[in-house]
Amino acid sequence: MPVDARTLTLQRPRNLKAALAMLAKEPTLTPIAGCTDVLVGLHFGTSDTRQFIDLWSLDELRGITSKPILRIGALTTYTEIIASPLVQKRVPMLVAAAREIGGAQIQNRGTLGGNIANASPAGDTLPVLAAAGALIVLRSASGERRVSFARFYTGYRTSVRQPDELITAIEIPAIDGRQWWRKVGTRRAQAISKIMMAGVRSPADHLRQGYGGQEAGRHSCKVRIAIGSVAPTVVLAEAAAAVLSQGGAIGDAQAALRKEIAPIDDLRSTGDYRQQVAANLLAAFWKDTE
Repeated sequence: MPVDARTLTLQRPRNLKAALAMLAKEPTLTPIAGCTDVLVGLHFGTSDTRQFIDLWSLDELRGITSKPILRIGALTTYTEIIASPLVQKRVPMLVAAAREIGGAQIQNRGTLGGNIANASPAGDTLPVLAAAGALIVLRSASGERRVSFARFYTGYRTSVRQPDELITAIEIPAIDGRQWWRKVGTRRAQAISKIMMAGVRSPADHLRQGYGGQEAGRHSCKVRIAIGSVAPTVVLAEAAAAVLSQGGAIGDAQAALRKEIAPIDDLRSTGDYRQQVAANLLAAFWKDTE
């Protein structure tokens, strides 16, 4: 049953400073912007939240810059990410993920900060940010801090963000190597993913030649792999990545990956299916980035 709108309260700060002051005074307020998930929860009566603070008008949380690190404001929409030459050049896998999030209406309203704050393991952009080594910029009335994306989530739909803090931006360092992203779902877009994978494969490190033209050692590379919808939070598959980084066989990497994920059965898929698809995606990533 839909939530009775008369039980809801909404505050609209005029700027970021005012928003942070409101949160300091009333940390029970839930930040909202595009509302692509919040409105669904209210419509179906699955949300317990009744007090909101609307951030949509805060232009201080918008924009994409690169000086030198790529910084994306928390209220940047998927449409803006897709259209950004900076993101297209620096993080094409984020553009690929944004293209498959819902339809045009969702892309126009949904924000990168909202996807992070929602903390769903099925969030389409989250594996990309994990594989990219992104930093989450958090700000409160008392100061600002940066948290590695890999340490941001503490469990299912929980994170280190404190009630008086806002996600203000996402910072992505320069990525050296080939980027890859794939979503598997009932449809490529306008459907919640069954599983997603993002990966980065750095250029091979050709070791110096020894005497007589003999190579001094094996080629190596640096690999980062992140997967969504296979655990309570996004999984940075460090063991599988280490196998590939050290020149190991793809079969050994797949075996390592199976031990790193714990997918469940739900309405969208089964755990066994997700295990097999994860292994298949890993093989596809390795082949496509050769």
